[in-house]
Amino acid sequence: MVKKILIVSFAVLLLAYMVSTVIYLNFFHTSEDAVCGEVDVKIENTGEQNYISASDIIAWMKAEKIFPKGKNRREINTSEIEEKLANNRLVKKAECFKTTGGNVKIKIYQRVPVLRVFSPNGSYYVDSEREIMPVPSNFAAYVPVAVGNISGEYAKNQLYDFACYLQKDKFWDSQIAQIYISYDQDVVLTPIVGNHRIVLGKIENYKENLSKLRAFYDKGLSKIGWNRYSTINLKYKNQVVCTLTDAALKAKREMDLAEQ
Repeated sequence: MVKKILIVSFAVLLLAYMVSTVIYLNFFHTSEDAVCGEVDVKIENTGEQNYISASDIIAWMKAEKIFPKGKNRREINTSEIEEKLANNRLVKKAECFKTTGGNVKIKIYQRVPVLRVFSPNGSYYVDSEREIMPVPSNFAAYVPVAVGNISGEYAKNQLYDFACYLQKDKFWDSQIAQIYISYDQDVVLTPIVGNHRIVLGKIENYKENLSKLRAFYDKGLSKIGWNRYSTINLKYKNQVVCTLTDAALKAKREMDLAEQ
């Protein structure tokens, strides 16, 4: 009796094994020969700045002849697709994988701009990895803008650090409209409030000079008016040198004459 039960049990297990093997082999064969009918592209790190779209990626893949739709599963090289997508200067990282039905899913992680640069070498962004990235035709990021005599290395290093400092400080982020780099590498700031310009001096001293400017704003400019000066110069140690506007200078002369 026990022997008969063992024989029956063995036969059932053997049959189950054979059926599962046939199903697995049939499924594997079918899935490898399946034609990719759909490519699902998803942009993962959009946040508030979505400057690259799924349709952009699909169009770029078609231009590069790596679009997998219509190909057999076995013909689709996901590693090659990831590598070529990563060569797109707007893409930080790409993940590509095949589904069991033969379709393809792609995840795109876009590069994040931190600084916009206009220089004799062209216009571009510097991203969060300190890399230069091109300007998308259909997107403009709300980031600090720098103009002037700016090399790529300067933009990726000293200027990047300065722009990040401005962005992280709520006051300066809301106050500074533009950064200008002169030919002698002085930093000149254009504020949002007031008609003056701020000569900050060499970028290496920006923390000290911004602190000096903030104190001048709080103790002086807020009392006498934001439009009294045309230039506020912070280049000189322990000094704030201001130039009166033409209107303020005229008013001062008239006052001096009246007092005589």
